[in-house]
Amino acid sequence: MAPLIKYTKHFIDNEWVDSKSGKTFETRNPVDGSVNAKVSEGDKLDIDEAVKAARRAFHRNSEWRQLDASQRGQILQNFATLVERDADYLNQLETHDNGMIKLMANMMSDFAVKSIRYIASLADKVQGYTVPADGDNFSYTLKQPVGVCGLILPWNGPILMFIGKVVTALAAGCTVVVKPAEQTPLTALALAALLKEAGVPKGVVNVVNGYGETAGVALTHHPDVAKISFTGSVEVGKLIQQAAGATNLKRVTLELGGKSPLVVMDDADLSLAVPIAARGVFANQGQVCVAASRLYVQSSIYDKFVEAAVQYAQQIKVGDPALETTHQGPQIDELMLNKILGYIEKGKKEGAKLLTGGKRIGTTGYFIEPTVFADVNDEMTIAKEEIFGPVQSIIKFDTLDEVIDRANNTTYGLAAGIITTNLNNALHFSKHVESGVVWINTYLMGGIQTPFGGFKDSGLGRENGIHALDPYLEVKTVTISLPKKL
Repeated sequence: MAPLIKYTKHFIDNEWVDSKSGKTFETRNPVDGSVNAKVSEGDKLDIDEAVKAARRAFHRNSEWRQLDASQRGQILQNFATLVERDADYLNQLETHDNGMIKLMANMMSDFAVKSIRYIASLADKVQGYTVPADGDNFSYTLKQPVGVCGLILPWNGPILMFIGKVVTALAAGCTVVVKPAEQTPLTALALAALLKEAGVPKGVVNVVNGYGETAGVALTHHPDVAKISFTGSVEVGKLIQQAAGATNLKRVTLELGGKSPLVVMDDADLSLAVPIAARGVFANQGQVCVAASRLYVQSSIYDKFVEAAVQYAQQIKVGDPALETTHQGPQIDELMLNKILGYIEKGKKEGAKLLTGGKRIGTTGYFIEPTVFADVNDEMTIAKEEIFGPVQSIIKFDTLDEVIDRANNTTYGLAAGIITTNLNNALHFSKHVESGVVWINTYLMGGIQTPFGGFKDSGLGRENGIHALDPYLEVKTVTISLPKKL
């Protein structure tokens, strides 16, 4: 049964408003391609209104800026309670709009509540320090919010991404304009309503639906926006970095793509390694930026591992994401479906051995069979480019030193993993692999307490952790001249 869709307009200055142009666009259910809702389509005029509201809310005498830091934290704690209260509805909406399976949506919402509470607790922990400056001076630093932040969300984890960015910015004292992914705007709007209910003043949180080419471009070029935080593709991330310097010098946080290596050493327990590797690439239909999409297996166990990996993939149940028995749901839309199928065809043409899967399931919805390739080499397209789908590429290697160099031979550097019982192997790999996150004998694990971000083209800056607020703060140095002794 479809959840009630309560909000389809823009959320500006704590009000629900239509687009200035009157335009709308359709958001579709990935299960069957049916229309979920018609949502207001924003462009530059709507972004301008949202930024104006956010600037008013950021004025030094505004209600928001006059709140104590502890009061900001309490509002966010109220928000956590409301998200917990409405978790079932939000999960249903996520599944309906995104195609996320029920089990993952439940897990995401639990993590989201913990994330809000953790970040809210940091609101009154922002501290400067005294500086032993030369001469008869007393110097200290202040950390102050950067200003209006433009937050651009991806479609693969809408609730978690909204919360991670919005709550962090608010805890720092900023105001925000959110541009959800056009594929998945519904949960962002529902969460904005809960922030209003939690007590967030007018103009602090604004949500404008729309496309990247219009609303997104207007937001990233707006001269009154002080910071952009974006999660998405490398290609768009590079455009955003350029846009950030076009009208002013925006601060930028970018969490971009990955082609993450997972290494299985010959001492690994295959009963653990095979499921870890499968979950690493098939979770959320493969629509995960840190997906273990380059699976390196040591040559002495390669054949045995491949056989077990194929058997595991064939047991994955693909179907209705609203059912608790479903392991894999649909891809987000027809565009991504066809893109993934195109990569599978490239893999076959370039000589990779397709052992299972590789086809669309049915003609309704955007479902793909869990796919396993063996005999993949580093130069094949499926080993180099981010597929963002349920495609496991298994690659053979001989030595640890060799595989570290091969793992690093990429423009990406978001995540990596190793499965081994040898501590030296684990420590050597984690030290030398070029990635922002390293997992040992696990994958996709972590918490809001752990910093997250990438090396190289996988991004700029870090999210989460005790320093999560730092990218939303400016450091100000204050120096006082002390009178000379009499």
